[in-house]
Amino acid sequence: MRTHRTPCRTAVLVLGTAVLAFLTPAQAWADGGLPKVTPVSETPALYDDEAGGNSDADDPAIWRNAADPDRSLVIATAKEGGLRVYDLDARLVQSLPAPRPPAEDDAPGRYNNVDLVTGLRTSTGRADIAVVSDRGNDRLRIYRIDPSKPGGPLTDITDPAAAPVFSTDQTEINDQRTAYGLATWQDKSTGRTYALVSRRERTRLALVELKPTASGTVTYQKVRTLDLPASFRLPNGTTWSPCAEPGELPQVEGMVVDPATGTLYAGQEDIGIWRIRADLTGKPVLVDKVREFGVPGVYDEETEECAAGADPGYGGDRLSADVEGLTLFQESDGDGYLLASSQGDDTFALYDREVSEGNEYEGGFRVGAASTTLDGAEECDGAAVLNTPLGSRYPNGLLVVQDGHETPEVPDGEGGTRTATGFKFVDLGDVVDTADL
Repeated sequence: MRTHRTPCRTAVLVLGTAVLAFLTPAQAWADGGLPKVTPVSETPALYDDEAGGNSDADDPAIWRNAADPDRSLVIATAKEGGLRVYDLDARLVQSLPAPRPPAEDDAPGRYNNVDLVTGLRTSTGRADIAVVSDRGNDRLRIYRIDPSKPGGPLTDITDPAAAPVFSTDQTEINDQRTAYGLATWQDKSTGRTYALVSRRERTRLALVELKPTASGTVTYQKVRTLDLPASFRLPNGTTWSPCAEPGELPQVEGMVVDPATGTLYAGQEDIGIWRIRADLTGKPVLVDKVREFGVPGVYDEETEECAAGADPGYGGDRLSADVEGLTLFQESDGDGYLLASSQGDDTFALYDREVSEGNEYEGGFRVGAASTTLDGAEECDGAAVLNTPLGSRYPNGLLVVQDGHETPEVPDGEGGTRTATGFKFVDLGDVVDTADL
């Protein structure tokens, strides 16, 4: 999520003469009466200020403890706040800081997205690992997961010599067009393990192979890259690019790989969801577009926001920009759903995994408040789902979603409120029943 841009549900107020100008934000781009599920629990709030360690919740991953499912974990990024590990009651188990900057004026470590690999072969045996995109340093960070380890289940096993993913030097890293979105993939045909990484403020995706070293660490090597489109030819013959700060291109963040087909789904925030071969060969296919697709806009340097023009009607019907967290709901028979966070209207969309059927839209839902003290999910950046029993707490599986607007609000001591985020834990059985999956 780019914090300098107005969320689309408030952006409709500046449409002026556009067709939606007379509607309230709640009426414009309504969720169509989608059903509501409620969270079971939430993590402690993270605060993106100096007192809170500049922590900003972003992306979760769910690790299943095969030996003791009740002791499964949720591993989540907190940007400059590093990495957080929670138990199934959403209680903090471990907090790991992001790396310090190489020099005082350099960008600090900033953990953006996380995904897991099961059974990676290392020099010390097979290991489950968490792979994290460190946007601040343009690197991947790799952590071994071991719940029996004293002091915490995660241990950093990143090769110290691992190179930047996209940048050539520290000056380029400081510009922060760096590693951003991330998804892992194990190629069944070769046994090799990869990460797909997107580049901030660019359309580029990189395929990097994870490589264990003789010393027990893990490094990576870039295999190839692919650039998604930055502009599009519209049916009226004009060329359109989404409005953004000068120099920025429409970036990708949310990504997930379907292991059954080796298919990467990538959410280009202002565009929609792409389907691509995970090895980044072949032609990308746009599965669905955001509602704002094709809407012209003018960037105002003073407000750092875009004023939208009239909607020509070329966008989709289910997603409101930004399209964010993508995750896969896998069923034992091979069926299942691709789940996408529609950040602009606080909903989640579900698409069939079947590529031959064009990944048909299958419905959606929203995560609403369970009580006055347990709110829902707004402006969701990241999501993770696991359709496997997780002990007595979640026998039907678990959905974890980022909440970009944690409530109740806490005063900042200066007449305002502190920016707070967190993660909501939702019983997957409730999603299945409510969304009629």
